[in-house]
This record gives sequence, structure tokens and C-alpha cells, in this order.
Amino acid sequence: MIRLENIQRRYVSDEVETTALYDIDLHVEAGEFVAIMGPSGCGKSTLLNTLGTVDRPTGGRYLFGDRDLAALDEKELAKFRGATLGFVFQSFNLIDELTIEENVALGLAYRKEAGDRRARVAAAMDKVSIAHRARHYPHQLSGGQQQRAAIARAIVGDPKLVLADEPTGNLDTANGEQVMNILSALNDEGATIVMVTHSPSHADMAKRRIDMLDGRIVASAMRAI
Repeated sequence: MIRLENIQRRYVSDEVETTALYDIDLHVEAGEFVAIMGPSGCGKSTLLNTLGTVDRPTGGRYLFGDRDLAALDEKELAKFRGATLGFVFQSFNLIDELTIEENVALGLAYRKEAGDRRARVAAAMDKVSIAHRARHYPHQLSGGQQQRAAIARAIVGDPKLVLADEPTGNLDTANGEQVMNILSALNDEGATIVMVTHSPSHADMAKRRIDMLDGRIVASAMRAI
């Protein structure tokens, strides 16, 4: 499904060059649940942003299926993101002026043929047990409920890949476990998930763990069944 080949990412500012990713090779198969771990500044968020096409590599190739994403311009990449990827962030990123139902519906913005949009939004909210809050606004929800709404927004369009950046980082233990159980259930249903986390226990819920250090992948291991 995904193939990164010799991916590099360098940043240049004021004649100072910083390398965030060195020669990354990574394959992710459809239906995998991959957790990326490592200390702050090791490049894991840059890697996730590369997978999400919001950060372009300065070297190497990114193949998604049979598509070379380097050949797409910014407009094409935006369309690809909207139609193919779902994003879950640490900070929820819900729009305060919209109801939860309206926030979830934003996940269909780039999908021209989304069928019965209202039914799909309702189904996504049901899947994460947030339908009873559909007419509420983000500020009326707890952090855990907001993150469940954010997950519903990410999955409402049945994306081929869900990218989660510290999805439990702003949650207490109980809500964090609930979010992880939702992600695990989505993966059991066939969703492909790549998640950045600082939590070893949450990484252990994934099927494969990747460890990064200083912009490099230093270990990759499947979970023992």
C-alpha cells in the first residue's frame, strides 16, 4: 500500500541546514496498525507529516499504491489528502462555531461521491459513541468526547489510511484508553492506521512498532500474538 524509499527531509534557514529524516525506508501494508515511537525531535512527526503529504521530502520516493506522489502538484495533493487520508491530532482541531455533526461532516468535504452524507456522518458518530452529542458544540464536550468526534471526522469518508499524531496526548488515562480501544477496533475492521505516540503501552496495542532516533528508523518489530 505505502512504500517510502530513501526518504530524506532537510530544512534550510539563514544558511543553517537541519536534517530531520535520513534515508527512511518503510513499507506499510493495507490493514496494518503501526505505532511510531522515539524521543522528542527524533523525526517521528516529520515522518507522519510526510505520509500525510503535508511535508514534501527533499529526497527519495513516496509511492501510495501505484502512484508516485512526487509527481502531484499542490492542488492534486490536496485532493489526494481529502479523498484518501484521515487525520487525528493531539489537539482535536474541531471548529468551535460548528456542531459536532457539522464538524464530522467536514471529513466529506473533498469527496464528491460520498453517497448519503447525512447517513455516513451518523454512522461515523455511532461508531465512536458520540451520536448523542451531535447537536452540541465542541466546548460543551469533554476532551475524550472531542477526540472521539475528531476520530469520527477522520473516518467518515472511509479513508484508505488514518494518520494519528499523539491522539491520547491531551487526555487522561481513562479517556486515552477509550480512544486507543476505538482505534484498535477500527483496525480490526480493516482500517490502516499509522500512529505517533510517546506511550509504550499504547504502542503495544499496535500490530507493529517502529522506533526512531535522530531522524532514522532504528528498530521495527511485530507485536507478539
